[in-house]
Order: sequence, then C-alpha cells, then structure tokens
Amino acid sequence: MLNYFGQGALLLRDPSAAVNPFYHLAPTWALYPLIALATAAAIIASQAIISGAFSLTRQAVQLGYSPRMSIEHTSSREIGQIYVPAVNWGLMLLTCAFVLGFRSSTNIAGAYGVALSTLMVMTTFMFYVMSREVWRWSILRAAAVVGLFLAMDIPFLIANALKIEHGGWAPLAIAAFIFLLMSTWKRGREILSKRLLEKSVPLNILMADLAADPPLRVPGVAVFMSGTRDGTPPALVHNLAHNKVLHERVVFLTVITEEVPHVPQAERVIVKHLGKGFHNVTARYGFMDDPSILDIIDNCRDKRLIIPLEGTTFFLGREELVSTDRPGMARWRERLFAFMSRNALRATAFFQIPSTQVFEVGAQVEL
Repeated sequence: MLNYFGQGALLLRDPSAAVNPFYHLAPTWALYPLIALATAAAIIASQAIISGAFSLTRQAVQLGYSPRMSIEHTSSREIGQIYVPAVNWGLMLLTCAFVLGFRSSTNIAGAYGVALSTLMVMTTFMFYVMSREVWRWSILRAAAVVGLFLAMDIPFLIANALKIEHGGWAPLAIAAFIFLLMSTWKRGREILSKRLLEKSVPLNILMADLAADPPLRVPGVAVFMSGTRDGTPPALVHNLAHNKVLHERVVFLTVITEEVPHVPQAERVIVKHLGKGFHNVTARYGFMDDPSILDIIDNCRDKRLIIPLEGTTFFLGREELVSTDRPGMARWRERLFAFMSRNALRATAFFQIPSTQVFEVGAQVEL
C-alpha cells in the first residue's frame, strides 16, 4: 500500500515519472538495490503462482474438470506439497512465449493490468458466493460488503480495459482457452456417462439373471471399476459374454469425488454385501484427497470385506470415442474431448493399481 501510494504521490508531483514510477521513487544510487528487491519479489510471486497452479489443477482433476494427470507428492508429511510435471512445463513454455512476444516489461504491463483487475473482480464475486453459501450471510450483509469492494474493483477494471488492445488480450485469450478445455471435458464426461448408462444393465436385473442361470465360478477376486453404483460395469458384461465365467467374489467399485476438501477416513468407504459373492463398494474422496486402491482395500478390511491384493484382478473399461451428430456437443468439441481422453493419465496409474493385475476391456462409444 505504501508503495502504490508513494507512486501515486510521485505522479501527482511529476507526471513525467509515469515512464517508470517504481524506480523513480528512489534516488539514482538506489536503482540496483531496487532491481534486486524487484527480482526477489518476482521469484516469491512466481513460486506462489506455481504452487497455486499445481493445487488448482489437482482439484480440477478430482472434481472432473480436467483429464487425469501425473501428480507427484514431494512430502510425506504435508498433503499439499505436490508437483505436476505437465503444468510446470506448460507454465515454462507460456513464460518463454510471453517474454519473446512482448520483449519488454513495459509491453507486458497491459497484460498484467488486465489480468490483475479481472482477478480482483472475480475474487469479489467468489467472496459473495462464499458468504452466502458457506457462511450463510444475509443478502443485505453480503451485498453491502461486496458492493464496497466492487466500487473500487469495477472502475479499476474499466480503466484497464483500455490496455486490452495493447497486450491485455493475452491473459483473456489464455483464460478463454483453458475454460474451453475444462468445460469440454466436464460436458464430455457427462455425455459419456449418459451413453454408457444407456447400454448398461441395471444391477438388480443382472443379479436376477445370474441367480436364474449361474455361470461357472472360478477362484479369486475380481474388482470391476464402475462410474455408477446402480448400473452394471460394461467390463463385467463383456467378460461374461466372451469368457463365460465369473470369479468366486466380485466387487463393484465406484470412486466418487465429493465437493469437500477431505472425507474422514472412517467415512471414506461404504460396503454393501449383495450376496452370492457379490459386493458393492463406494469410495468417497474429497477434492484434495488422492484416491488409492491400497487405501480402499484397507478400508474394506475394516468393513468385513477382505480383498487380497495378490490374486485380485482389476477390470477396467477403455472406451474408444467416436464423434457423431447426436445432441450433446458440437462435433469439433467431441473430437477435442476424444483427444483429451486419449492423452489422459491411465486409471491404473491414477488409482495406483498394480499394472500386472489389470484387465482392460475395450468398447466403442458414440458421443
């Protein structure tokens, strides 16, 4: 605050200092110390941006707004200490592109101003949602506080709108592109789940059919990953159709990400015993938790369901997506979703499933 107020006072006294008000605040001899100070501040700010980008990406993956990515934990004590290689490389490439494209810090000021002022307005609106939905403030109280901030934020945003044509378009274009990717992935997953549900057999009907005409049962445990708790996993249907056998114990596993940061360990896994060697397991995680098949198996043991890791086969579905003219998304977005899906981290790595115990069943799905 003192820095900005000082720059404002300097400009009021000497408008020509607008060329570089920060460095003109101090005497000539202090130029190099100020450069060192600005460099240190830039390094600290960049570290905050990098850590924030990692955390937001992880939460976007868990909430279904981004394809699965490789996430590495750098600390055994702090859950938030993570490293996302794809995001790190993306930030590096964008930084290099900005430096080469804008050539100087003066040219990049327009992009910075538009990004900062837009962020301030968005944060204020997010504060309103937080105050109403989480803190349960009254409309009058929330509007009064938010209105106070918007009275400063909106004029600041309007003033910076003049910089859009002078570089301010860059952060807006990047934000629009990221929003396109996230919305396409979210909508694509919803359409894919709907298409799979159309072809799936309700679980109660499958159980009745198996009771009427039981197939050959082989020793071992089979875990079928499923996106819904009520439908039959397509991998099970294909396995029955082609192999004509079932394992002695069959587990339907559904992993759900709740819209809360963490789910307590005691409430994380729900086990429902269906009889005849069938079990329905629902694993609930927060968007800051990391799903792990070992963690799920440990929780199942506490619920009287023993799943030995050795000798258990994990059945996963692998869909080949085909764009069509069916209602849902434009064909170019369907192709974009299919491309993102092909390049997403495989479920075996994301859920930490031993790759030697995975059986993938392919299917073609028309979007």
